[in-house]
Amino acid sequence: MRVIANRQQAEAWNDWEGAHWAEHPERYDAMLEAFNAPLFAAARIAAGDRVLDVGCGTGRTTRLAARQAGDGSVVGVDLSAPMLERARRDAAAEGLGNVVFEQGDAQVHPFPGSGFDVVLSRGGVMFFADPVAAFAHLRQALVPGGRLAFLGPHPGGPDSAYARATAALAPYLREASPAARGMGSLLDPARIRRVLTDAGFAEVEVTPAEAPMTFGTDAGDAAGFLFSMGPTRHNLRGVDTAVVARVRAEVREALTEFETADGVRIPGAVWIVTASPDSGGRESGRRRMPG
Repeated sequence: MRVIANRQQAEAWNDWEGAHWAEHPERYDAMLEAFNAPLFAAARIAAGDRVLDVGCGTGRTTRLAARQAGDGSVVGVDLSAPMLERARRDAAAEGLGNVVFEQGDAQVHPFPGSGFDVVLSRGGVMFFADPVAAFAHLRQALVPGGRLAFLGPHPGGPDSAYARATAALAPYLREASPAARGMGSLLDPARIRRVLTDAGFAEVEVTPAEAPMTFGTDAGDAAGFLFSMGPTRHNLRGVDTAVVARVRAEVREALTEFETADGVRIPGAVWIVTASPDSGGRESGRRRMPG
């Protein structure tokens, strides 16, 4: 029987938002593609490594990890059935035989003890219901001396390029969509360090990384994608269609600033976080932090 600790996220990622990601993985992957290089440099996956990809979604990072691991193996775990279905299909199409995808909640999923050399995540860890308990659980899945590497959002602030591009939409984004709840849980480096330390990790490093995020081929295409995403659709439900059309036109105009020969590319930033299991021998995950 599958155990789920984070039922809210499980319901959200198996509903319309998860389905949208599964139907358009190339759009979502394009936003973060430029951050794969610093994430994988931090993970240092070697041939023969056993890798766990947490919140693997449609499997882009899982497939990249499989190529780096060579004769090793990669397990991708996610809550979303539609996204995992797409992940399995794409991995099979690419002929990757060292990848397995499992549906489950990484906070409580029955991973083998000391079963992985590397735990990797391109943002999935920020949705944990109880971050300390979840990371403590992942720590137990790592071998002594193993490596944790994940990417998390860097708060851009009101003057960021993305805020400027979407300023017309901002007044309507009053609450997180169901799948976006929890995205702000690991924004602060000090909190990240406390969570990981309380979960039994050491040598925690939090490093900013900047790269362009691709949203579409041109301003019109990018605006269409932004208005199809979960947070936008969730907050614009019930808004008069004429108002939505006006706001979309304003966003489209603002996006022209970021049009390049390679598409609409908006400067973005993330945190790259690395850590290793604490070898001090203390029992991890006992102290709980407030949410």
